[in-house]
Amino acid sequence: MRMVDLIATKRDGGELQTADIKAMVEGFTNGDIPDYQMSAMSMAIFYQGMSDREIADLTMAMVESGDVIDLSRIHGKKVDKHSTGGVGDKISLIVAPLVASIGIPVAKMSGRGLGHTGGTIDKLEAFPGFDVELSEEAFVSQVNDIKMAIIGQTGNLTPADKKLYALRDVTATVNSIPLIASSIMSKKIAAGADSIVLDVKTGSGAFMKSFEDAKALATEMVSIGKSVNRKTIAVITDMDQPLGNEIGNANEVKEAIEVLQGKDVRDLKVIALTIASHMAVLGEFYPTFDEAYADLETRLANGAALDVFKKFIAAQGGDASLVDDMTKALETKFEKDFVASKAGYVSEIIADEVGVAAMILGAGRATKTDVIDHAASVTLFKKVGDKVEVGDVIATLRSNKETLDQAIEKMDHAYHISETKPEARPLVHAVIQ
Repeated sequence: MRMVDLIATKRDGGELQTADIKAMVEGFTNGDIPDYQMSAMSMAIFYQGMSDREIADLTMAMVESGDVIDLSRIHGKKVDKHSTGGVGDKISLIVAPLVASIGIPVAKMSGRGLGHTGGTIDKLEAFPGFDVELSEEAFVSQVNDIKMAIIGQTGNLTPADKKLYALRDVTATVNSIPLIASSIMSKKIAAGADSIVLDVKTGSGAFMKSFEDAKALATEMVSIGKSVNRKTIAVITDMDQPLGNEIGNANEVKEAIEVLQGKDVRDLKVIALTIASHMAVLGEFYPTFDEAYADLETRLANGAALDVFKKFIAAQGGDASLVDDMTKALETKFEKDFVASKAGYVSEIIADEVGVAAMILGAGRATKTDVIDHAASVTLFKKVGDKVEVGDVIATLRSNKETLDQAIEKMDHAYHISETKPEARPLVHAVIQ
């Protein structure tokens, strides 16, 4: 069938056949199908949606458009974890060594940040010398040895998804559940894990602002995993305010290390333990979630996961001495406090605005070519529900650029203070299995 006929079929609400979806993705990847036709198809999908079978077909066609990582030489059940992203999301830095500490291999590929959303790879590069481009042989060997490795995404992993996402970004078709779900799951499946735990964020700092949209995305991704024989669980977690108290790169690593040392940063600890526990059950180490949670909480307290994290940083060439003291990585030229202008309770923190403030300071990228300043940071001293008085320090901003005043303006937009204390939101909204 011609591409124009496929566009018309989807425009009119029809279903695309498996062979047609495969041919379409192949043609788009190799350049036979032009951008303008794929843009039209994306818009048709945006309005008409796709069936579960179509989404699974699209996912696997994108998987097959490039390399598929073979993790068969890694011993044990490989369990991957993916987050839809958010401000202050350093959960992978806690979860990966925690799961690895019980012997479940974590062979993870992560991305870089763009805009106000940070990337795990950027955070890890706060350790001088850290190598994000291991050879396949070194990657496999390290996971077998210390049970974890985190590297950047390979150049030829799901090339169809990369091309399609670039089009969606400039044609206002990013926010389509079939296209989001197939994009995320194609990368996870191509990365070779046996099972996948998805951390789907919801709230002001998340891509999916409403719980209903987050649940729809989570359900679709779990369905895709099931259709291709990957055990998949989605946990819907809260991103209505930044996660933890640190936003940046080196300072987020520092906070993750503190949690690995046993510090009770409540939101980070609960969400990390929830994700790690589901990974541990899928990895067949524990029979139930409750048993996994109880034991992994003990491992956070006794330093077992921290020991794995140190070995991981050293194994990939990073300066592991910083794990014991991140002070050198946090030095900046400029520092300014953001203070409360009225008394009351913090009723809302618009996470996106805090993320943009951190980006203005140098912690994020406005374009792909921007250079990250790992020391640029925002430290929050007040979160939603906390009482404040006039003049209280709400946050401290640090940068090597003279952009503190611009960032303070964003913080002023982010924080809302009211006379009454707001009701607490749950950290974990739902689990989709």
